[in-house]
Amino acid sequence: MTVPRPGFASCRSYCKNIDCLLSKAPTILALRRDPRLLKIPPYLSAICVLVGVTWLLLIPLNEYSRQTYISENALLPAQVHTYFGGSEQSIFNAYKNEMRALADKELDETSTKISEIFKASGLKVARQKYEYNAAGIDYCGENVYSILQAPRGDATEAIVLVAAWKNMDGELNQSGVALVLTLARYFKRWSLWSKDIIFLITADSKAGPQAWVDSYHDSHTSPYVDPLTLKSGALQGVIVVDNALDHRFESIHIAYDGINGQLPNLDLFNTVVAIASGQMGIGISLQRMWEHGDTYRERLQTMLRGMVSQGLGHASGPHSSFIPYHVDAITLQAVGNGRQDEMAMGRCVESTFRSLNNLLEHFHQSFFFYLLMQANRFVSIGTYLPSAMLVAANFTIMAIALWIQSGRPSTKKIPSPKNPKNIAEPEVDIIKMDGMVAIVPKEDLIVLERQLFLPLAFVLGLHFLGVMPLYIFNNSHKNACLFSH
Repeated sequence: MTVPRPGFASCRSYCKNIDCLLSKAPTILALRRDPRLLKIPPYLSAICVLVGVTWLLLIPLNEYSRQTYISENALLPAQVHTYFGGSEQSIFNAYKNEMRALADKELDETSTKISEIFKASGLKVARQKYEYNAAGIDYCGENVYSILQAPRGDATEAIVLVAAWKNMDGELNQSGVALVLTLARYFKRWSLWSKDIIFLITADSKAGPQAWVDSYHDSHTSPYVDPLTLKSGALQGVIVVDNALDHRFESIHIAYDGINGQLPNLDLFNTVVAIASGQMGIGISLQRMWEHGDTYRERLQTMLRGMVSQGLGHASGPHSSFIPYHVDAITLQAVGNGRQDEMAMGRCVESTFRSLNNLLEHFHQSFFFYLLMQANRFVSIGTYLPSAMLVAANFTIMAIALWIQSGRPSTKKIPSPKNPKNIAEPEVDIIKMDGMVAIVPKEDLIVLERQLFLPLAFVLGLHFLGVMPLYIFNNSHKNACLFSH
């Protein structure tokens, strides 16, 4: 109903009467239609962003991060004496010279030579050919692998030692391949293994491991990828050796980022760190931070590099192909010029495999979602997730505010008249609900029809257009410049 004006009063006094009635009969409906509420979301959104970013910047501090630790007690890292060395140095040097001689040979000749070395060590050997086409490039190669059957096992579990013929930088991984061949011969003499050990030599660092792990889980694409003629049990862990240096190295760079931001179990990373730094005295670096003084700035930089790497979702090494199959894997890369030799890395791999050999079940105790800021410092998902949620909440708040605003009529500002008696006063309605009464201007009760067709068509069109860059990225050459002049 329309409430007539009871006499001639000024517009200002009339509005005061309305406000007085509203204050005496407050309702949720009147509060919901209060235009002052729409002024809150921008400030609330800014507060969420500010608190979220501040939270993220506080994470590298000691008060908000934690020291790494081993959750799986069965691993017992750095608790065994390693024997790799001595006469194995001469064998390694011989294999390294043979690998260097094969640098310019054909693929088939290289694979044949590696197969012969595996057979000479008394191992079962198999080969796998593959052919991929991605980013306008044909990836064609052949993987060579052998299986050491566990004397104390039943072939239900296996751990993998991998070396790519060429690493991620396209360099010949001569020392890495030679080290795997030497360790295969060395491990064959031990009778303590309870899990099968698979030694894998791939032609490259991306297509080769992907083809092999796809075939191992029977998800390969035939006839482009050959099936595996030799198999073992469930893969429990993978260690990749990358040493393209022709001299002694200074430290080991651990690459752990998987495809689409997936990460290996933190226990595997902590095991290698405990063995390399604690038992062998080898320095550890990550996220290409070659010099790390454990300062706040370096911690923050390492953490942000890890976030960017996970966000991009690209492979950071041959290990990345195994993580989507729930197989924990990392890459050990020799970097720098120092006093550590290949035997030190071999002892590190030996001790790591001794720890993996102790596993009674798959990695599950430690974290799968974490951010590393130093080799011995991390934050779990429970610490850094609130920061991301606060930043994301501001989008939700503003979206709801804009949705409400789109259904409200536009407010018309009327200038104050010189003679208020000649101004028509706004019409109001009396609304009764749940025993409460409110007087609300009629203009606030107007329901506007939201035109959803155009926004929905725009959003669906953007999603459809997203197929175009995906098609371009998968079919154009990786070196093609889209913005060439």
